[in-house]
Amino acid sequence: MFTDYSLILGGGGITGIAWMTGLLFGLSEKGFDLRECGRMLGTSAGATVAAQIREDSDLGELYERQVNTSKQVQELTPQVRLLRLLSLAISVLPKLNAPVERTQRIGRLALRAEAGNAQARQSVITARLHPRRDWPAKPLALVAVDVLTGEARIFDRNSGVALADAVAASCAVPGIWPPVSIGGRQYMDGGIRSASNADLAVNSSQVIVLAPLGVRHGIAGRTLARQIAKLEQAGTRVQIIGPDRASAAAMGRNPLNPTRRAIAAQAGREQGHLIATEYERNWR
Repeated sequence: MFTDYSLILGGGGITGIAWMTGLLFGLSEKGFDLRECGRMLGTSAGATVAAQIREDSDLGELYERQVNTSKQVQELTPQVRLLRLLSLAISVLPKLNAPVERTQRIGRLALRAEAGNAQARQSVITARLHPRRDWPAKPLALVAVDVLTGEARIFDRNSGVALADAVAASCAVPGIWPPVSIGGRQYMDGGIRSASNADLAVNSSQVIVLAPLGVRHGIAGRTLARQIAKLEQAGTRVQIIGPDRASAAAMGRNPLNPTRRAIAAQAGREQGHLIATEYERNWR
């Protein structure tokens, strides 16, 4: 049903992972399996979910890993002072006109900050992906940002990079988690360029965007709304799914809060059921 679609999974932290997992599971229960999409592109939290679901995955089991405390991955908790530092740095970025300059400024923050133990962080990423170790055969692209140049890097199975490393790079929130070294370069969260990077889905006739942070969120000035407008001008049909009111309340204001995983996933599942009914005519 969805082989002609591209699925874009955006950033949104730990609660975003939970919400998207619940949403995908809820949709599948109603007969809409977005794992069938011909192409997938993931950013940050979306990189984790995309890598998990792309091939030979059990959405029910992935959902249980969000709502069942005995199956949840033991996440690291970032220091409060680092969260405050990141918020302060981001607050001044709108004063910079050039998007690349903004990402470079955040890159300098990423290199300066004491952002925790890289090995411990990598262990969390590996645990999230378990038992998957290798890139799936089906098309999967993950977005990270070069810390020094501020430019996007798209990793796929032909990049010569381990899947866990690519996911870790895409999820490396600057100032919170350490940059990831790949091929002599340092990479940080792909969400620094854009929360979803939907504009990278070029040459797609139909696109579905899962946007845990909503439509208007955009750190580097490339908001999802602008990207969608460009895609539609090029003739691409776009469906955007962001958290409804119940899901937004369940996710809360801190996307890195692991205690909200269960309720965020449950809200996502319920929203998936509602969306299946609403979009049935569009997707059948």
